[in-house]
Amino acid sequence: MKFNTLKDVDVAGKRVLVRVDFNVPLDKKWKILDDRRIKAVIPTIDYLVKKKALVILMSHLGRPKKADDKLRMDVVAKRLGKLLKTTLIKVEDCIGATVEDQINEMQTGEVCLLENLRFYPEEAKNDRFFAQSLAELADVYVNDAFATLHREHASVSGVPYFLPSCAGLLVVKELKKLEKARKPRKPFFAIICGVKEDKLKAAEKMFTKASNLFIGGVLGNILLKARGYKTGKSKVEKMKLDKKFVSSRKVITPEDVVAANKLTPGAKTKTVSVDEIPAKWYVVDIGPKTLKRINKVVKNSKTVFWSGPPGMFEIAKFSKGTCALAKLLSKAKAVTIAGGGDTAEAIDKLKLAKGFTHVSTGGGAAVAYVEGGELPGIKALIESKKRFG
Repeated sequence: MKFNTLKDVDVAGKRVLVRVDFNVPLDKKWKILDDRRIKAVIPTIDYLVKKKALVILMSHLGRPKKADDKLRMDVVAKRLGKLLKTTLIKVEDCIGATVEDQINEMQTGEVCLLENLRFYPEEAKNDRFFAQSLAELADVYVNDAFATLHREHASVSGVPYFLPSCAGLLVVKELKKLEKARKPRKPFFAIICGVKEDKLKAAEKMFTKASNLFIGGVLGNILLKARGYKTGKSKVEKMKLDKKFVSSRKVITPEDVVAANKLTPGAKTKTVSVDEIPAKWYVVDIGPKTLKRINKVVKNSKTVFWSGPPGMFEIAKFSKGTCALAKLLSKAKAVTIAGGGDTAEAIDKLKLAKGFTHVSTGGGAAVAYVEGGELPGIKALIESKKRFG
């Protein structure tokens, strides 16, 4: 590989700063709904503990613009503490003299968790001084947060400028598994849904690689609008899309959808053709004709990549399409790779993970890697190897 992995770096007795992704989903009472991302990095933590390193974990949780008591890492620390075979120390900040003092008191083989990185706006701005402040806490940097590799944030692409750096066990595993979609056996079918507009830009880039593309969810609404359909009261962002992408027959959009008069569990719903969506209703899921079309394409594909629920999965009444899609893909004969985030949450909730070739811990990162783009987090590790060896 062009970057170092854990096995290339001597960590014994050293302070090792590990970027992990503990951005787990929380319910209204701030309890963890899915701890899959926490469990995914345990192998890297255990490896460092056995090598007698001082392990310093850092992550973000949610999208706070400043310090927010509801998004402190305490709930994560509690769950992580139960999973680890060693004592976990929770630190009340992520930079500064007090944090340095606590780390200096640590013994080899101990683990600490820093406070939410995004309590500092400088994190998302990839502020050089903030990255340097984080780097001053350690001797070595490890990135094991695959789901953040597509972000140019201080803890992802800034810190490696200041420290010898390497990829953790999870990142290496993810990249190897996702190669099956990055360099797929064809016919290759990509199913890109959800709400994040940057995924639609990635889908545009995936256009030439994929034999067929299905675009659903909010992204599907954007494309339907671009194709001249009316999408009721559904939120539709204006985006400049490539005309060939919009008009291509291999880019599939919903044929029928489930429409609701409200975005609540008690809403009235009805299944309609995409040219019959009521003006004052919302598109909340895909319909049976659309699922039938997807199923037909899946049967003729050798590789399928899926990222994002095609409907509002978080509301049970609007989750039938997502559930049906997950079940369909879990039984497919093709190589099936699913992106993380809400997609992984849906698959885990239905206990279908064993039916997939791979379920990634990253959503946007998985899409960005599969479409062939260079991930900022990986680029930073490569540059660090050039700088520090």
